[in-house]
Amino acid sequence: MFVLAVIAAVCGPVSAGAERFSFVAIGDMPYTLPADFAAFARLIRRINQVTPAFTVHVGDIKSGSTPCSDAHFARILAMFGDFDQPLVYTPGDNEWTDCHRPDNGPYDPLERLAKLRTMFFASPGASLGRSKLVLEHQGAEARFAKFVENARWERGGVLFATVHVVGSNNNLQRDQAAVNEYLERNAANLAWIRATFARAIDRGAKAVVLFFQAHPWWELDAREDQRSGFTDTIAVLKESAIRFGKPVVLVHGDSHRLVIDQPLIGPGRARISNATRVMVHGDKEIHGVVIHVDSDDPDVFSYRPIYVPENMPAFRPPPAR
Repeated sequence: MFVLAVIAAVCGPVSAGAERFSFVAIGDMPYTLPADFAAFARLIRRINQVTPAFTVHVGDIKSGSTPCSDAHFARILAMFGDFDQPLVYTPGDNEWTDCHRPDNGPYDPLERLAKLRTMFFASPGASLGRSKLVLEHQGAEARFAKFVENARWERGGVLFATVHVVGSNNNLQRDQAAVNEYLERNAANLAWIRATFARAIDRGAKAVVLFFQAHPWWELDAREDQRSGFTDTIAVLKESAIRFGKPVVLVHGDSHRLVIDQPLIGPGRARISNATRVMVHGDKEIHGVVIHVDSDDPDVFSYRPIYVPENMPAFRPPPAR
């Protein structure tokens, strides 16, 4: 019976079971200072009070200039266990692609990526957090066996997926080993995005939500050579959103401020109006975003930030004149 329940949760019709629920998106935290850990713990407690269906952390569990140590990874993994509801994580560049920097260790980035997969995705069919979410993962496919971090799940007629797209030009950088890693992961990512939208269309999903770490520099759309590591991803997101024709939400981090807009430009310079980008807080802004889902509403999604008052900076009044 348990096996049948899991199969139904992963493979059942997406169009069934329309409902109202919320999830939380966060990323780029805890970042640099020791105080950031206390602030992140406060945010976790606040999210637990909100009781979302699940939370997604879009990567960068440290800054790009702090050690990529096993001890740090273990500390973050333990904090992820403090979420009462399921927590889904997709890696960022700071925890592996940038770990060659002297102030990060230095470490071998590919060794750090392997360690992340071992530690954070030891059970890729289930989320992190105190309660678990059943996940389908790309690593179940023989040709993409190493990509256990790319996950997919469904709730209320909405299809959700994480995609391992990271900053630092998606690791298309530095040396041949990095380029080779990019080429393999990029092929897996594109296949995962296409398969997610194909499933959404086939099953009559009401919306699709994708989570990834990188800010892919949407605004450089006419200068694709300046963001070469993201060009393929953006092209597939455009064609997929247009073909799907229903609400699409693209959640990412990387630039540490809350932005909600529609950055995808389609043929004829027309804005792809069914695709919404949500860039989450991060670094010194240790807050979150609640995304409410109402699959009976044509717009499906609405958005509300979670601000933790204790995590706000202390502003000083300007000096009297």
